[in-house]
Amino acid sequence: MSVRHAILGLLAQRPRHGYELRAAFEAVVGGDTNWDVKPAQIYTTLERLDRAGLVACISDMGEGEEPSRRIYAITPQGAAALREWFSTGVAPQHQRDEFFVKLMTALVSGETDLSRIIQTQRVTLYRELHAATRQRDSYNPRRAMAQILLLDKASMHLEADLRWLDITEQRLEEVKNQPLPEPEIRPRGRPRKGSHESKYPPPERVRSNQ
Repeated sequence: MSVRHAILGLLAQRPRHGYELRAAFEAVVGGDTNWDVKPAQIYTTLERLDRAGLVACISDMGEGEEPSRRIYAITPQGAAALREWFSTGVAPQHQRDEFFVKLMTALVSGETDLSRIIQTQRVTLYRELHAATRQRDSYNPRRAMAQILLLDKASMHLEADLRWLDITEQRLEEVKNQPLPEPEIRPRGRPRKGSHESKYPPPERVRSNQ
């Protein structure tokens, strides 16, 4: 989720100062256990939104010296940006996976046992799944159904990751026996004029005087 757009949405509800925005954000996501946003990130994002004309400081009780005392409101441009965010889908980032990069790096480097890396990750996922289940069960479904749904989604992702680890472990020898991924090395520098990689036209040949 974009913290930038979440701030716009919270300001669309009512004007707030930075400290209140951070507390409201944590309330929306179900606490800092689920998404810990630092005060510095809130204030930095507010400054960027202000420069972009998406929010405006409508009160400065600290007279510019204390950013936590400034109260911000959303502008018409900010409301338009928020509506645009609501009207577009959110692309998942499953392929940008840190564990997959770790596994492939271990394969390329040959510095550790891949099975041990998988087992360590499995223990970590089970621990996360247990924590998510415990947190989910602590909520009252009559008052916190949104947070329960969020934790249901988190648990489903963790269960899918555990199944993927099982499949990867079963096919690990097959992965090891395949060629290692190698980069395509491209020549550095600007291509010579007239070469097939150059965007420049070939030099004209000098006609000999006859």
